Amino acid sequence: MNPDLQRAFSPARLGKLPLKNRILKAATYEGKAPDGVPGQALLNFHKAIVGGGTAMTTIGYCATEADGRINDQMLWMDEIHRDALTHLCNELKAHAPDARISGQMAHCGNFSKNRRLQRLQRPLGPSRMFSMLGASAGYPNSGAMTMQDIDYFVSTYARAATLMKAVGFDAVEIHFSHGYGLSQFISPKTNRRSDEYGGSLRNRMRLPLRVLEAVRKAVGDDFPILGKMGLTDGIKDGLHLPEALDVATMLDSAGIDALICSGGTSSFNPMVYFRGDTLDKGLIAVEKNPITRLGLRLVGPRLFKHYPYRENFFLEEAKQVRDRVQCQMVYIGGCTELDSLATVMREGFDFVQLGRPLIKDPNYVNNAMGNSDYLNGCIHCNRCATLIEAPGGVYCPLNDELPGKQPA
Repeated sequence: MNPDLQRAFSPARLGKLPLKNRILKAATYEGKAPDGVPGQALLNFHKAIVGGGTAMTTIGYCATEADGRINDQMLWMDEIHRDALTHLCNELKAHAPDARISGQMAHCGNFSKNRRLQRLQRPLGPSRMFSMLGASAGYPNSGAMTMQDIDYFVSTYARAATLMKAVGFDAVEIHFSHGYGLSQFISPKTNRRSDEYGGSLRNRMRLPLRVLEAVRKAVGDDFPILGKMGLTDGIKDGLHLPEALDVATMLDSAGIDALICSGGTSSFNPMVYFRGDTLDKGLIAVEKNPITRLGLRLVGPRLFKHYPYRENFFLEEAKQVRDRVQCQMVYIGGCTELDSLATVMREGFDFVQLGRPLIKDPNYVNNAMGNSDYLNGCIHCNRCATLIEAPGGVYCPLNDELPGKQPA
């Protein structure tokens, strides 16, 4: 086997956590927790991943509170889910004893259409803004967080991290990107504050760094914390690479164990991180709310811009981050085929996160280790991503279209 591929499939340590190889499941919201409860569908999805040889799977979008969900079907970290979360972690480790589990900690901020707000009257972000997504749920305008709201926001991460470690997660990933709550503070596009949480990048990073500090205090020094950060928002007046390099430096100095460099925003330009076929037609097909469906028809062509797919599409920018930090680096972005995986390893990245390739083939690692000519088969149609709110959640439609396979 190619020495670079040998490295990819060899044991490594994420911080102090031993992993059997360097392949990690990326956090992709699965849409498999009806009413926010982690049940059998979510368990089965991740069982396939860990059973297929992936070293660590990531439970996507674990909201830090009920009001941190984008919609009311998302999982949130709360004591009422302690038993279900413990069962999830125990079953995954029983199924694949050498696999590890991470959970992506996220909060939607003002990017929400959650109709079951518990604490808030409407979604809150760094600044008051119009929200097309929120309009479909009766929240056309999001509010601006007060100082008390900011303190509470930080506390939700601390409580969630404490619970996640207690129920059996082996690591946590803090979502600093893609236009969600923390990203809204980092980006000059969405953060229009004039106090100590707005203006300069140092001020815009104040809340994210407080969150990292609170999570570290909750889980301890030996528990790995990964951070998914943005290389660019992909929009005018947003975050771009020069500031992103400084964001990486700040997170590194604050003690993050590993950085994952992505880009784009779900609210303004999601195709930066999807690449390939656009999402609008698929989302319109599964959307039940007529207001949201109309909005998608009107703004879809502008929101879902076409970026042709190419392998390792974030590599050059991620290398610039690699050269600025001391922490470990996790590559994400178009690493589908084995030649691309070898390239990323040769460039010195510590780990690779795979999303769509593992949805297409959960047995990716086992298959690739046994076949040097392995081809994954993902065609980057992005149909899987359009199913997050469809009955049953995310799966690869291509697998149902294989000869002799009955549709799910």
